[in-house]
Amino acid sequence: MTFFASLPHDAGVRHILGLNPRAGRALIEFHTAVLRQDTALAAPHKELLAAYVSGVNACAYCHGVHRQTALAFGIEETLIERLLDDLESAPVEPKLRPLLAYARKLTLAPSKMVAADAQAVFEAGWTERDLHDAVLTIGLFNLMNRLLEGHGVKGQDHLYKDRGAALARDGYAPLLAHLSAAGEADSASQAQ
Repeated sequence: MTFFASLPHDAGVRHILGLNPRAGRALIEFHTAVLRQDTALAAPHKELLAAYVSGVNACAYCHGVHRQTALAFGIEETLIERLLDDLESAPVEPKLRPLLAYARKLTLAPSKMVAADAQAVFEAGWTERDLHDAVLTIGLFNLMNRLLEGHGVKGQDHLYKDRGAALARDGYAPLLAHLSAAGEADSASQAQ
């Protein structure tokens, strides 16, 4: 059950973003720009970061959806949970470990970030652009986690699987069609 009477009991991101279609469109366009513009930090890594940050924040909806998206991109099924249990011993490629440590610290203690945190990422072979893309992803999912939790949206397993597969296959742009429909309905109700 959501906190908003206007949202359906099975609400998802598209319903929340439909409450303000203009802001929703901007946020979906931001998702596309951040998560689907590959550099060395490719879409599977970004989805792993999204699922990891969402797990650190215990956001069931975002963790569930982005875990499924990461799996659809080929991330090993138990890796995310193992990362959440113990980042140091999880079987992740060594290059990703400092990036995930950066994500955890930026999520839990952002004011405690220091140059050495970034330096560890650079020493692992990532560029400034890669770290910038990671910071955008981390920041985006801290926002999204709070957006979902603030509206009381938790989701369900079948939704996670469906949305995760769709995001891996089609990306974020299809959500814009839903927001266009919501925006037209909103404009019509305001005109009355």
